[in-house]
Amino acid sequence: MSGIGAVTKSNSNYKIIDVPENHKKVLDRHLVPGGFVGHEEVDSPWVPFGDNAAIRHLAFDVRQNWYGNILWIKEPGVIGTHKHRGQVIMMCLEGSVRYLEYDWLAKPGDFISEAPGQAHTLVTEHPQGVKLFGWMQGSNEFYDENGEHIETLDVWWFINHYETYCRENGLPINEQLYR
Repeated sequence: MSGIGAVTKSNSNYKIIDVPENHKKVLDRHLVPGGFVGHEEVDSPWVPFGDNAAIRHLAFDVRQNWYGNILWIKEPGVIGTHKHRGQVIMMCLEGSVRYLEYDWLAKPGDFISEAPGQAHTLVTEHPQGVKLFGWMQGSNEFYDENGEHIETLDVWWFINHYETYCRENGLPINEQLYR
């Protein structure tokens, strides 16, 4: 089979193709190359997030206020009530998770999408907790049990969270995270 996007078994197709580009000089000056963050902790350590969780930061985009990470809740627990002010895309990697406000339970491979504006409370009751890959835009506003605002987390908060941990623990800051 050949054609658009066809996958072949032959390794003779393993070559870099010089694709024509009308604006090559502009791209050469301004294009930001893709990034890569490996699975090793030196690429991005697990940064504590409260007593029972950690975040592995994967990407920061300060122009769009986007950030990507893996949230690991290590055992049954809750991430308090919060409201996203931007789009959220998540994939459950391990364990399971739900929101108190919804009637679904996400398990490995399940996809979660949230639109801005609704408040919800993330809970895992799985014995090994949960790992969630998240790609988020905008701020997250956290509230206490009385509905009082506690703190706002955005791309700048997440960058500070990562960099502070690295500095305090003598770890290098991975420039590949800033795209």
